[in-house]
Amino acid sequence: MSSALPFCTQIYPTFARLEHGLTQMIIDVVIPAYNEEESIPFVLADIPKQLVRHVFVCNNASTDETADRARKGGAIVVDAPTPGYGNACLQGLASIAEMEQSPDIVVFLDGDYSDHPEEMPQIVEPILNGTHDLVIGSRALGPMEAGAMQPQQIFGNWLATNLIRLFYRYSFTDLGPFRAIRYEALLALDMRDRDFGWTVEMQVKAAKHKLRCMEVPVTYRKRIGVSKVSGTIRGTILAGHKILWTIFKLL
Repeated sequence: MSSALPFCTQIYPTFARLEHGLTQMIIDVVIPAYNEEESIPFVLADIPKQLVRHVFVCNNASTDETADRARKGGAIVVDAPTPGYGNACLQGLASIAEMEQSPDIVVFLDGDYSDHPEEMPQIVEPILNGTHDLVIGSRALGPMEAGAMQPQQIFGNWLATNLIRLFYRYSFTDLGPFRAIRYEALLALDMRDRDFGWTVEMQVKAAKHKLRCMEVPVTYRKRIGVSKVSGTIRGTILAGHKILWTIFKLL
């Protein structure tokens, strides 16, 4: 990585082990979910329970059994009736804010089982160790199942991360949904996006706030079901437009 970009580093661990005692910090998980009844039980089952206080499944206007299956899997189900990935995440954060004790770390991951929740330890370890504020699980750096990402997604990630590098002087390889962030740092970012721009908004604002950022490789597989974004031409165009608009809006 270029020495001119000091604030975002990349590591290539085999599988991180958490040192004894570090897990005393409170970790909450936010999972936006829209019609993920088939996948959400697998996602919840694979989350390392010993690390996590609460899992918030943000039921984003689902018309299937997502909410019921999430409850059966031990999650706190948050009603997020207004469609939009960012809306779901914001509703999850509103529920966290109502907790008697705030978490130290918030982890975000998707509800479609494309992420590997069991890799959460390597996502949170740099924050637990006190060396970083935001850790992105990079699909670009890790092993990816063939067909897990569409060509337009790969190109979009490449374009967006290069624009962030150009304009904000932070080096990322991915806008991956699997990520962890210190709760206090997250509040300072004042997240606003309500749909496709959520992940890029977080990374751009992290750069502007000079957060200590890191990427770790994560494994990525084909999702269960059909993508609501990259699975349609309209969704792909809207998401791409919003991501680019967010990058330039925050300049």
